[in-house]
Amino acid sequence: MSAVPAPEAGALRARAQRLLARREHSRDELRRKLGAQEAVPADVVEAVLDELQQAGWLSEQRLAEQLVRAARDRYGSRRVLQRLREKGISGETLEQATASLAAQDLDSARALWRKRFGKPPATLQEKARQERFLAGRGFSGEVIGRLLGHLDDD
Repeated sequence: MSAVPAPEAGALRARAQRLLARREHSRDELRRKLGAQEAVPADVVEAVLDELQQAGWLSEQRLAEQLVRAARDRYGSRRVLQRLREKGISGETLEQATASLAAQDLDSARALWRKRFGKPPATLQEKARQERFLAGRGFSGEVIGRLLGHLDDD
């Protein structure tokens, strides 16, 4: 680990470790939380974040995997990806999450639909209600169409 200037870095590191012990954070989230406290210089915050990342405390890959796992069978890829972007996840980590979510999107939509509705819509009004529900959970129109269009095949 590289040395960061003395006392303020030690307190900052300890606070960051307490935050990370509770749950995973992205680098952007930690930067906002640590930089907002007591006007800590940005270079000190960045140095602490670099140390935490090198030590394995801070991992955006772990955060993305955790969010994807938690969203399985509950939300569609659009909603999960939006949440990842809000947390500051980008680049290769976001691309990997996108691929993972795309592979499970139809299965997740089917599991959620079965749990919520369980039977094909009898009317156009009911079909529209089911479509709105699934769209609100972040599933794409293509996934919704494939799911509701093939219900008779189940």
